[in-house]
Amino acid sequence: MIVIIPDVLTEEEQQQLKALAADAPFVDGKETAGFRAKLVKNNEQVSKTAANKKQLQEIVLAALNRSAAFRRGAIPHRIRPPLISRYRPGMTYGAHVDDALMGSNATRDRTDVSVTVFINDATEYEGGELVIHSPFGVQEVKLPARYAVVYPSGTLHEVAEVTKGERLVAVTWVQSYVRDERHRQFLSDALDVRDKLHALDPKSPETDKAFRLYTNLMRMWAET
Repeated sequence: MIVIIPDVLTEEEQQQLKALAADAPFVDGKETAGFRAKLVKNNEQVSKTAANKKQLQEIVLAALNRSAAFRRGAIPHRIRPPLISRYRPGMTYGAHVDDALMGSNATRDRTDVSVTVFINDATEYEGGELVIHSPFGVQEVKLPARYAVVYPSGTLHEVAEVTKGERLVAVTWVQSYVRDERHRQFLSDALDVRDKLHALDPKSPETDKAFRLYTNLMRMWAET
């Protein structure tokens, strides 16, 4: 399930992120790549030692946590500290699958959902599409500033070469309460039906059944 979420960031948060990133030191993105991803990763990211790294991360996390559409699509249990990534002309990230587990032994998370938050606008660079190789074919994602895309971490994906300008994004990963992407899709569909029935006739038996269905599917599939 690929979910596009408009306006995850406010305009003020977007400008804060751009200003903070402009002052931050960037390092080779291979620093956080898995052993295979190192072969195809060619970008930059804010250094682990950057003085404003935590502030950057907190802005992105706050924006995601207040987004009902994000919570609905990802059903987040834990969210990894975001990385601020930069692509300049000639930079790309070849086809790869995100690591299944991330973090140290004490803070290790399973990655079920990958997230890209677009900080600068698509008009500010050429190329740089997020290319997701889904079972339904190749899907290219290039979104306006402040948007986010949520997609399964197990998919093969890549970032096309930036040929002009600069692509600035925040990327993170989610351990979901519901690890199976099919189950997350079913829950999203059940939520649509539940909410529609509640709006039409909140006291009907069918509405009660829809609430029961959604709740018990969540009970069946959620892991804590």
